Amino acid sequence: MPKSITDHEDFSAVFFAATAFVSFYENITLPSVFPVLKLFDYDIVLATFLESYEEMKMSAWIEMIEDEDADGDLREALNLSRTPHGTVDNVLRVHSLRPNTMRGHITLYRAALHDEANVLPVWLQETIGSYVSILNGCGYSFENHWSNAKHLIGNDTRADKIEESLQRRSPKDVFDGAELALLEYTEKLTLSPTKMVEEDVAKIKRFGVSDGEILEANQIIGYFNYVNRCINGLGVTTDGDVIGYYAGAE
Repeated sequence: MPKSITDHEDFSAVFFAATAFVSFYENITLPSVFPVLKLFDYDIVLATFLESYEEMKMSAWIEMIEDEDADGDLREALNLSRTPHGTVDNVLRVHSLRPNTMRGHITLYRAALHDEANVLPVWLQETIGSYVSILNGCGYSFENHWSNAKHLIGNDTRADKIEESLQRRSPKDVFDGAELALLEYTEKLTLSPTKMVEEDVAKIKRFGVSDGEILEANQIIGYFNYVNRCINGLGVTTDGDVIGYYAGAE
């Protein structure tokens, strides 16, 4: 086996083999790849590999500023956006180049989903948000908010059945009445917003849902459509995040 790489094809073969190991097998760490790289021209291959590895592990497609590098204005926005774990999730940190949009985002999020005046059960609020995220193919939001919903449902068997029905886009398999009407409204507003008609709201009202509760659902649906597109459009990942509002809760 060669001890240095002078041929471009040899370099490419070793480099892409190493990156493939880490990319496709997440349990393989950088240190475990080092012995392989040491068989070759260490400086050239390792430097290139590390650069590519960092790109693979990046949390978004644009720059995000860490706490220690934040100026006063950004630091204020970051502190406003902290979770109960003391961290700032990437969905908010991705705004760090424009702190005012971070403030707007966290304010909208808390008003739509965590307002004490909301009447809809919190588990249902989280389920509505999770369903929007499924429909939009936003794994980031689904992973976080289904974790919350499952915790609040408090019954793993029921939660698993609900998740399966939502993934199949068939909430009728688990829900009925007002809950089903709200989830059908969620699906139509997310996928076919230009086809909404007054009857879509009237149908929910017939199950005894108040105008205020319908507004709550509407705002949650609107927020998640917004955030799903922000996340998907900027390649935001959960790398480094603490998943779920209730992470660590017994």
